[in-house]
Amino acid sequence: MGKEEKMKKLEEKIRACRKCPLGSLRTNAVPGAGSYDSKVMFVGEAPGYWEDQKGLPFVGRAGKLLDELLSEIGLSREDVYITNIVKCRPPENRDPTEEEIKACSPYLDMQIDIIRPKVIVPLGRHSMAYIMKKFGFSPGPISKIHGRVFEARTLFGKIVIMPIYHPAAALYRPPLREELRRDFSRLRKLLGDCL
Repeated sequence: MGKEEKMKKLEEKIRACRKCPLGSLRTNAVPGAGSYDSKVMFVGEAPGYWEDQKGLPFVGRAGKLLDELLSEIGLSREDVYITNIVKCRPPENRDPTEEEIKACSPYLDMQIDIIRPKVIVPLGRHSMAYIMKKFGFSPGPISKIHGRVFEARTLFGKIVIMPIYHPAAALYRPPLREELRRDFSRLRKLLGDCL
């Protein structure tokens, strides 16, 4: 079975999932979007209102900023794969709970196994904490480790992790926008070195 077929089956599972209460509260599950052959995967925390309405990741205001940041480093959504740890919207856009992350994270693990990215970019503290632990690192505060590079070995080779602030954080704290730009600039160099 090829990547596309595996991902389509997984996406069907995600859309039918009721492993946690969010499954009965959502309008749409949001499996992810982008290239299944991408070498870079962006992992957010959970869908927001517009993502829940459309069934696509990062389509609200934070998504517009992400598109802008990608464009500045010569990438588009079609070049990358974008997903979240939690695939359904928590009420009122609250942070996902540990139980929701535990119920949903196996889907993310399967997406990583199918896509086999060379670089994973966790966006925000919840995705950063999950990805760092998954690959054997102690996650510190995102304010201390954003933009830094961590290398891990997997069954399919070396993987590089670069945590970055969630674009939504820059919407509420405008000074973070420059931090995000600097981190994306580092990401462009990293992708040049890794790919």
